[in-house]
Amino acid sequence: MDNPFSEQYSDYEDIVLVKLGTKGDKKALQNLIVRHQLFVYNLALKMTNNVEDAEDLTQEAFIKAITSLSKFEGKSNFRTWLYRITVNHFLNTKKRKSEYHVVNFESYFNSIDSMPSSSLNEQEEIDLKETIEELRISCTAGMLMCLSKEQRMVYILGELFDIGHNLGGEILEISPGNFRIKLMRARKDLYMWMNKKCGLVNKDNPCRCSKKTKGYIKAGKVDSDNLQFNTRFKSKIKKFSQENAVKFTNTVDELNRKVFKEHPMQDPIQASKIINEVFNHDLIKWITKL
Repeated sequence: MDNPFSEQYSDYEDIVLVKLGTKGDKKALQNLIVRHQLFVYNLALKMTNNVEDAEDLTQEAFIKAITSLSKFEGKSNFRTWLYRITVNHFLNTKKRKSEYHVVNFESYFNSIDSMPSSSLNEQEEIDLKETIEELRISCTAGMLMCLSKEQRMVYILGELFDIGHNLGGEILEISPGNFRIKLMRARKDLYMWMNKKCGLVNKDNPCRCSKKTKGYIKAGKVDSDNLQFNTRFKSKIKKFSQENAVKFTNTVDELNRKVFKEHPMQDPIQASKIINEVFNHDLIKWITKL
């Protein structure tokens, strides 16, 4: 999968596929989805922190894009047009069940504090290595859910995927300056709480993922035999983002940022499932004359 925000990414193939797709070429539409599915799905996953909700949002976004394909005029890169449709859909669709689980930063961190802590011995650290990582990803992804929908979107685009202010503003249809201000506010709200509570970014904080793992397993919130986030991936977000080789420093901002850049870029549980669901939609069937 090409990185759609890298300098090497070519919009030419997208344009060719769009032209064929508007004529009802099913294979071209499938290839168009494959080229952008990884980014759209992972954006949805970070927006909802739930695999099923992310798959549903991804399907809906592609259905909306494909049914609007004839309106693409080529005034911007196709990726920008597609992601604008995707972002608008994610922001304007009704809240998913997973989005109601987290109310605000205070209640979220209180729930973490209330979970019992227990140190692991050396063998347990080895046996539970993947589960500890699952908790780390799940817990920090939950922190994103404490942000408002718009803040979450701006943070994910600008901080996780390194989308610049100009492109970010274009996708969200706001000015680059406005995008920058919104990103600064989201970063400030998130980092204030992480620096105060999270042991990953502030060693003075007592909370540690390894010490909370047994408690989360016992509470049924983490299942070692059914990992949801630490699975189905070949790279980390930092490798997919615009700056392919991010050099982290020890500044407070970069330590916070590193926590999320280390999250995996996940493939959907069944890569073909989203495509099949999209092409089972009545409007898509009509467009492709199935």
